[in-house]
Amino acid sequence: MADNLALVLIVSTMGLAFGWRAYLIVQLLTLYIGSIGGVWLFYVQHQFQGVYWRRHADWTYLDASLNGSSFYKLPKLLQWFSGNIGFHHIHHLSSKIPSYNLERAYRENALFDVQPLTLRSSLQCLKWRVYDEANKRMVWWDALRV
Repeated sequence: MADNLALVLIVSTMGLAFGWRAYLIVQLLTLYIGSIGGVWLFYVQHQFQGVYWRRHADWTYLDASLNGSSFYKLPKLLQWFSGNIGFHHIHHLSSKIPSYNLERAYRENALFDVQPLTLRSSLQCLKWRVYDEANKRMVWWDALRV
């Protein structure tokens, strides 16, 4: 209740001090940019070349966790802003590891040392849409035209 009351007071104060229109523009623009970033992070951490996708009989929890989501090696500032979500493969293995301990877990366990995805290499992910089970790789739509 106290948090809700504080939020109402802060929003009201900001709206009255800067004008409701300006306040809403800033809030919606921030929400829009943040949403784009969040969608991008989610996409590249699950749609990259080398991703692990298997049918149920061949699926293992460990391989799916470590190789089914990427290690997105971000610059330190972006790593901090994203709450270390670049260490997504560790998060998939154990969601109980707090975000502030993901990097330490990565450094302390050789098991977590997988091929990283960088900002530059993540742009290649835009090309992949479909998983080719026969060749175990991501492909573009035109691969379906066989």
